[in-house]
Amino acid sequence: MLDPISLAAATAVLGAVGAGMANEAGKRAWESAGGLVRRIAGREVSAPTTSREAEAVARLVSEGLRREPGLSPAWDALARQMPRFAVASARPQLPPAPRFFTDRKAAMKLLGEEASRAADGRPRIALLHGPEGMGTSTLALHWGSREANRFPHGQLYVDLRGQSADSALDATAALSRLLGQLGLAAEDIPPTAEERSEYFRRIASDRRLLVVLDHAYSAAQIRPLITSATGLFTLVVARHPLPGLDALRIPVGPLADKDARRLLTEIAGRPAITAARATLEPVIARCGGSPYALRAAAPRLSALSSHHHPRQEVFAVPENEALQTAAEDTYRLLDPDAARLYRLLGLRPWPFIGPAAAAWAAQISEDDAARILATLAELQLLEGTDDGRYRYRPAVRRHAEQTAARVDGIAACASAVARMTEGYRHTALHAAHHALPESWRVPPLPEGSAHSAHIERGQALGILAAEAGNIVQAMHTAAEFGDHHTVMDLGRALWPLQLKAGHHDELLPVLRLAADSAATSCPGTRTAGALNVQLAHTLTELRRFDEAEAAALAATAAEREAGHARGHASATELLGLLRLRQWRFDEAYDCFEEAGQIYDTIAPDGEGAPDLPRARALLERHRGRALRGMGRRPEAQQRLESALQFFRDSQEAYNTARVLTDLAETLLDQQDRAAALPHIDEAINKLGQEQASYPLVYLRALREQCLTPRS
Repeated sequence: MLDPISLAAATAVLGAVGAGMANEAGKRAWESAGGLVRRIAGREVSAPTTSREAEAVARLVSEGLRREPGLSPAWDALARQMPRFAVASARPQLPPAPRFFTDRKAAMKLLGEEASRAADGRPRIALLHGPEGMGTSTLALHWGSREANRFPHGQLYVDLRGQSADSALDATAALSRLLGQLGLAAEDIPPTAEERSEYFRRIASDRRLLVVLDHAYSAAQIRPLITSATGLFTLVVARHPLPGLDALRIPVGPLADKDARRLLTEIAGRPAITAARATLEPVIARCGGSPYALRAAAPRLSALSSHHHPRQEVFAVPENEALQTAAEDTYRLLDPDAARLYRLLGLRPWPFIGPAAAAWAAQISEDDAARILATLAELQLLEGTDDGRYRYRPAVRRHAEQTAARVDGIAACASAVARMTEGYRHTALHAAHHALPESWRVPPLPEGSAHSAHIERGQALGILAAEAGNIVQAMHTAAEFGDHHTVMDLGRALWPLQLKAGHHDELLPVLRLAADSAATSCPGTRTAGALNVQLAHTLTELRRFDEAEAAALAATAAEREAGHARGHASATELLGLLRLRQWRFDEAYDCFEEAGQIYDTIAPDGEGAPDLPRARALLERHRGRALRGMGRRPEAQQRLESALQFFRDSQEAYNTARVLTDLAETLLDQQDRAAALPHIDEAINKLGQEQASYPLVYLRALREQCLTPRS
């Protein structure tokens, strides 16, 4: 049992509070911790952003509690109500492996030996590497499925998208996917890479798990995902040996001719092989031992066998050209419409392709697009995804792109890409309007845009989430075309997704891109202010406070220069909220005061005037939070009661509950449990109607604190 005021205990409390900041209860606990640390230290202390800084703050707390033991009950109360380590209860499974599989016995044996190696402190990790299309991913999935009994707690799979540096998933996002597969809700996943890595290690420490990391790009991408847990086996799949990664390296090369013939026979069937015997030898040679090329060749066998073909020269295809050769051979069988769509869709690395996007590219109907997409998938030129969409293998996409440049020409290719980018812009803007119709931050619809059919908020948010990868790619595409307007529109359309669903890891690079576009093309405008607000919001949620501060200051400067009082006040308020997160309570209060003064400049009939009462009530709440952090609790209580009156009168249940919680915390700071309890009970009642689970857990911890006898 740790001494509750020891350095280790204080470090554990701060670490747990910081790791829980993905949900509102965690953010509240973090803010409460900041105010309490200030009281214990007797001065302002900046919020830690690294483990080293957290240890320094913990040392201040431990030393302060020894000097002032009367503050220990308050610290103990914080420890009891802090976010708990969420239970990961899911038993994840690998994606299905292809049915037909042959050879690879030597590789399978090596994998088994590494997986069963005695635990000696070294991580169990193997790296399968080989050229694209050689079946490295299939081998990993097949071995994992066959050996499922080794891993009773589950098998995790993450596609690291390492086809290029631009597409590669960073470790922070990869850890989020791993934790999500283990059953953690998004609100339980810590915000920083360091915290996520620690969380994953804790979960893996007493479990027997397989982790398959597919399409890895570099050793640096992998290292934060490695743990030496005795029951965990990590299987990495990459095209290259990944220098710098300590792993058992297992090269995966071409299939021998006899194994290639066996696989082709299993896929196509013996009658098709018999009928195509005259051309079988050159077909196998052109496949170069690539399992993918053999799969792509199978549908062609019937076409080859139904026509007279002179005997072709037998020549081996280099292993790094097998996929391009297979794609070219299959492409020649396509009718003109399918060939054109195949070419145009491959011009950019779109993560997912559906009928609507295909229709934009080729200017055809969605029904025709859906039919052709299904045909391309049957011929192995596209892969199907779990949600009914499609994607290219990287080498096949390169073939499509090169063929399009040769056949269609630069102008036609550029037009197809522009149509797809505009299609995603239109989709994103309409979804954003339906997801957050009341927000003035969502950009206006394009001029002359037809009103789309009404869709529910949740469905609209689902569209933004499903298309997030394509929106990101559309932003990169527009940036390459020098189309700053589209980059900025798409960036602003992401606001509902940021606000309601997070996705901060995925969106951060393109939010930077959009803010840079605004700085280049329209500095000092409302658009520049809005995009910097979005960037600051995401950086704050990721606890990258210094960068968030720079973006928030840029937002206030742009809105001020644009003469947009509403936006200027809102950006200043955001800066104050960042200061709360940084435990800089005095500066936060000054920001809220400044925001209130800016709101006062808006005329009764001015832009945003109808929203001013609510905006001022929110500022009162924020002032109360800052005053509480400063230790000015009676003033904080007064401000909070003013905000509470407004939200009660306007019947906003959620905001009423939030202010009631603020008041209860402020009263508990003053040891007034009797006064805090009815506020807590009212907040629980309000949030029960809203089904807000995380704040309810926090409130129940506060209620328990009220009812626990004083020692």
